[in-house]
Amino acid sequence: MKTKKIKDLLIGSNNAGKVREIKQLLPRYIRVSSIIDYKIKSPKENGKTFLQNSLIKSKYFSKKTGKICLADDSGLEIDILNKKPGIFSARWGGKKNNFNLAIKKVFKELNKADKNWRKKRITARFICALSIYGPNIKKIYSIGKIEGRISNKKIGKNGFGYDPIFIPNRKTNTFGQMKFKDKFKIDHRARAFIKIKKFL
Repeated sequence: MKTKKIKDLLIGSNNAGKVREIKQLLPRYIRVSSIIDYKIKSPKENGKTFLQNSLIKSKYFSKKTGKICLADDSGLEIDILNKKPGIFSARWGGKKNNFNLAIKKVFKELNKADKNWRKKRITARFICALSIYGPNIKKIYSIGKIEGRISNKKIGKNGFGYDPIFIPNRKTNTFGQMKFKDKFKIDHRARAFIKIKKFL
């Protein structure tokens, strides 16, 4: 693996919220750009795991731009739904990744699985797979997880995606209610970064 520190990095995501969070995690000396700046559409994510999809994206965007690319694939697993939406988390929001629609779909599926789910502890987890790929770099990757439960209603306007319905273990607030600096210390993306930061 490459031992020389990375100084120029492309973030392989068209999700502005995700790009913002990743930028906050990166060392300040790294020059950061994203594929939003290049107006590159995302590749078909046909992997069967978060890691496979992350690698598909990091390789694709690196080859398109000639840059070292860091890509993230992440999502929500809900145990009572057989770990759905899982790798299809973003796709539950439709073509425009509308997470208001995605959250409504989660509640609809939970109602189908158990009409009394709102009175129970619905266990779930967020998973993040990060990968780095680029010129002279063999693939670097890590996986971070955080366990928690599903809120019985949408609460909070911070963060993005499913943050307003996920309550991490030993906490009473959803990610959507937390200040970024507090979420940033414990979430799945931060945990994946801890394992990968020695290469940055």
